[in-house]
Amino acid sequence: MSEQGAQKHSFQAEVAQLLHLVTHSLYSNPEIFLRELISNASDACDKLRFEGINHPEYYENDPDLHVRVSLDKDNKTITISDNGIGLTQQEAIDNLGTIAKSGTKDFMSKLSGDQKADAQLIGQFGVGFYSGFIVAEKITVESRHAAADVADGVRWISSGTGDFEVEQINKASRGTDIILHLRDNALEYLESYKVKQIINKYSDHISLPIEMQKEIWQQEEAAEGEEAKPGQMVKTDEWEAINSASALWTRNKNEITDEQYTEFYKNVSHDFDAPLAWTHNRVEGSTEYTQLLYIPSKAASNLFTREAKAGIKLYVKRVFIMDEADNLIPNYLRFVQGVVDSADLPLNVSRELLQESRDVKTIREGNARRVLTMLDALAKSEDEKDQEKFKTFYAEFGSVIKEGLGEDFGNRERILKLLRFSTSTNDEVSTSLADYKARMKDGQKAIYYVTAESLSAAKNSPQLELFKKKGIEVLLMADRVDEWAMEFIHEFDGTPMQNVSKGAVDLGDLQDAEEKKALEAAAEQFKPVVDKLSDSLKAKTQQVRVTTRLVDSPACLVTGEGELSPQLIRMLKQAGQAVPESKPILEINPEHPLVKKLEGSNQFDDLANVIFDQAVIAEGGLPDDPAAYVKRINSLLLK
Repeated sequence: MSEQGAQKHSFQAEVAQLLHLVTHSLYSNPEIFLRELISNASDACDKLRFEGINHPEYYENDPDLHVRVSLDKDNKTITISDNGIGLTQQEAIDNLGTIAKSGTKDFMSKLSGDQKADAQLIGQFGVGFYSGFIVAEKITVESRHAAADVADGVRWISSGTGDFEVEQINKASRGTDIILHLRDNALEYLESYKVKQIINKYSDHISLPIEMQKEIWQQEEAAEGEEAKPGQMVKTDEWEAINSASALWTRNKNEITDEQYTEFYKNVSHDFDAPLAWTHNRVEGSTEYTQLLYIPSKAASNLFTREAKAGIKLYVKRVFIMDEADNLIPNYLRFVQGVVDSADLPLNVSRELLQESRDVKTIREGNARRVLTMLDALAKSEDEKDQEKFKTFYAEFGSVIKEGLGEDFGNRERILKLLRFSTSTNDEVSTSLADYKARMKDGQKAIYYVTAESLSAAKNSPQLELFKKKGIEVLLMADRVDEWAMEFIHEFDGTPMQNVSKGAVDLGDLQDAEEKKALEAAAEQFKPVVDKLSDSLKAKTQQVRVTTRLVDSPACLVTGEGELSPQLIRMLKQAGQAVPESKPILEINPEHPLVKKLEGSNQFDDLANVIFDQAVIAEGGLPDDPAAYVKRINSLLLK
């Protein structure tokens, strides 16, 4: 009953590529298609619940929301129907013909042809509708938006190749029907027992009924004297719910299995991997809410982009309100997935109201505490599986959680206890600050650390030479966020934190009086050279001085106390921020042959600039004038 002729449209290029992968068995587990389509149908009903708050007329004469699965063996079709919000014709074109989420280019660039990896990506980017083509040679979608007239329905048809057709139709019922025309190798999904099994496995937690036609056993009576005829299952006009039809987070956690928790996570996150851990609690007090929060096992590909949003779904008294409610979790925990169901927020709450609500602030703080408690329990557990889970968590999200040092003053100590580092004596990222303190030398008064742009740069930093000589362990910090985060940390458990590349080296009781006297003597002896270096490099340095921190290197750069380090300056400039000009301190090693060669050199300026530029390179930077540096090096090599 077409009101206008069918219009043919081409798929977005990324969708065409995606469909090619899907139809070539991208999913290693084909039955997953049913979970994805039922999940989408459930979301459509949730959206109607929300829109229906202000538009009760959207319910028409059909207020009981549900999802229905129909099997037609004669026509080889499965139909997944919902009476949710429905689609307009333009929404069908936009939502079923393009990947509308941000980060599409990044998504497509990561598709590799590796079935497992690509399936994870499809889940992350929320394009589960296309999973229907795993089992279907053609998909027909018929839909009508709740606000549209009967004559304004839409039919969308595609065989999953390069294009799709859209036409206007009459559709009496609100909502969406997705009709899968099955491939010959997928006819097992026409068996009701098989479909019920899949629904119970993946979608039992869906909070509205998933219905199938009730079947009864019908035995045909045989005429007198004839053998009994075989019976058969016959569909009735009644519909029965296959799932529990209760929101999982509202149930007693003692009644929920680990498998059910895992399947619920996969449904809300569109992740194909099981979560590392979860916490499920009902919080009562001035603000009442239920939280079911998960730690994923893998970081999303857009975790460090501006588009990244927290994966928390907000419900109010079991009514779905919004996806990605980022006000419910601090930004440094944006990787957390799950559900929060509030008993106090208004049903018409908006993102703007969320920013101002005291209840939301309470929920956000409560969620942060629960997640940090969950991570602390994993970190302290003596169970090998938990230890491996924490190790996986830290490899995926360690650099993100460090952002909390500058964002969440109230939980700073708890975050510090979760951090793990490589050290100058152990490459593995496994040393906590408490571990380091337990290994400190007698007389050591500070926790020493160095920041750099890579682990190898930190490990080979000239600033570590004296510490290595004396066997003093130093924490190696090579995440980009470290330099910024450590600006907020001055001590741990009463012990000062000391960046070895800032200020003059001071090992306290670990440096004997003779070493200090030797430094004073060297400074006096090299005063003419130091003065000359200061004059030659006055445009590049704020000071030149003799040091004992160097053993094998001729010189190193040091940042003055309270000043920005070269790494942080570079990072801020890359982010487009204005940074005040700051010159480093150049420390020289009076025992190094190259430094000794400065005395009486007829190429003093060239040698001085080369020593400075090499110190810059050792810190992971580049000389201000690389061409001049190369020219000086060549000149010195020739002589």
